[in-house]
Amino acid sequence: MAEGTVTLDTSDVDKWIGKPIVFAEMWDPCNATDIRRWVQAMDYPNPLHWDQQFAENSRFGGIVAPQSFTVAMDYGHGCHPSCVGRIPGSHLIFAGEEWWFYGNPVRPGDKLTQERYFAGYKVAETGFAGPTMFADGDTIHRNQHGDLVAKERATSIRYLVEEANKRRVYARENRSPKAWTSEDIAEVNRQRYAWILSNREGISPRFADVQVGDKLPRRVIGPHTRVSFALECRAHRQNIWGTWRWNPPEGIHDPAKEDVGFGADMTYDHDARRIDPRQGDGLFHGPSSGHINADKAENVGMGGIYGYGSSMNAWHLDTVGYWAGHDGYIWHSVTQFRSPAFEGDVTYVDGEVVEKVEQSAYGLPVVKVQTRMTTQNGDTILKGTAEVSLPA
Repeated sequence: MAEGTVTLDTSDVDKWIGKPIVFAEMWDPCNATDIRRWVQAMDYPNPLHWDQQFAENSRFGGIVAPQSFTVAMDYGHGCHPSCVGRIPGSHLIFAGEEWWFYGNPVRPGDKLTQERYFAGYKVAETGFAGPTMFADGDTIHRNQHGDLVAKERATSIRYLVEEANKRRVYARENRSPKAWTSEDIAEVNRQRYAWILSNREGISPRFADVQVGDKLPRRVIGPHTRVSFALECRAHRQNIWGTWRWNPPEGIHDPAKEDVGFGADMTYDHDARRIDPRQGDGLFHGPSSGHINADKAENVGMGGIYGYGSSMNAWHLDTVGYWAGHDGYIWHSVTQFRSPAFEGDVTYVDGEVVEKVEQSAYGLPVVKVQTRMTTQNGDTILKGTAEVSLPA
């Protein structure tokens, strides 16, 4: 090995490939307010998910969760199964999600249980931190009836903090939060309101009428702030005090409780949280604290407070779902995160129909929608696709 070569020590990770991990479970079923809290935090004002009277008059007969809410029924923002084993000096950020849905929407009163597995990893060189692990974790979601609701493959990035700090790709001096004028904010709000009106009634486009090249109405989210990031964190049910328990089977060691890939000052204290729940809620103490604490963010190479990958995936799903309407359904979705949403940024979500499939693997016609998220500077922070069924 050449002198000065930077390497990742993955020896403790290898033994967990293909094994079940993360034995955590929510105590309670969800309720309508959990769903309302989620769409409020994701700035997704679809009345089907928060307006009781509107939802009762819809074909659903009451409030129903958006497909993006599935991740909020889980422990760990969806990424925990991709984060297991000790890598000295490392930290983790989220890199992308792939979802398969099975036609069973989440409603108030549902309780999901999960099976979680560490699927494997690869190591590649990145400009951000040199040798970087791209790790995959799988989660299977079932409801209280045993019905399959969804499967997720999460991809996380594990990197050496010291190397990221040397390279300073996201250094504070490279990306100061934008100062928005009142005129700027008025224009953002105008575009946001236009998007809300684009399909508030939930009317689904017909498969026969949709054409390749059709554009989805542009959505705008932001500007992102410390407050909006905190609200996003709190919308995950796991981050409300006392909502979950750790329940590994007898005699099973679950490495995800102790041997996780977060920075030293961004870990949970599971013993202390028995007395002081802040010590385990993720936001005050734990892996989400860097999202609202600029000093902690800078310590792990992020240069300032930043948003959640799980929120970006939700923005993608919700944008496509809003366009698809009440009779549309997303069967499969893939997103790749290119960069976080940072404090002061605005996120623009654009979508386009790129393919029509008459006979799909899901047993009905689907359209493939491609999404792209950009900042006010035109930087791409996410690319995604979704396969969506529409009425004939």
